[in-house]
Amino acid sequence: MSNQEQPSVYAITSASTGLSFDQAGRKRRYLISMSLRTICFVGAVFASGNLRWALIFGAIFLPYIAVVIANAGRENFFYNGKQVESPTRKIESGPTQ
Repeated sequence: MSNQEQPSVYAITSASTGLSFDQAGRKRRYLISMSLRTICFVGAVFASGNLRWALIFGAIFLPYIAVVIANAGRENFFYNGKQVESPTRKIESGPTQ
């Protein structure tokens, strides 16, 4: 038997999601935020009093909030950067002949 160093085994939880799934999620969050902004603009035209000012405030500041939310994508808050040990036992090789 040789004393070679075995390759590291990573648990599947350390793998990040695919870029296409991440981009689709960002687009969806941005579209929802911009739709809400459009509703605020239209509502401000027809509303009056304090509601109008609240809708105008939302229409002005929602683009900033939408960009911040849409750009918060590929961070993995649960992965601490350490190698994850496999919860299963390693298969040892039998005696060689």
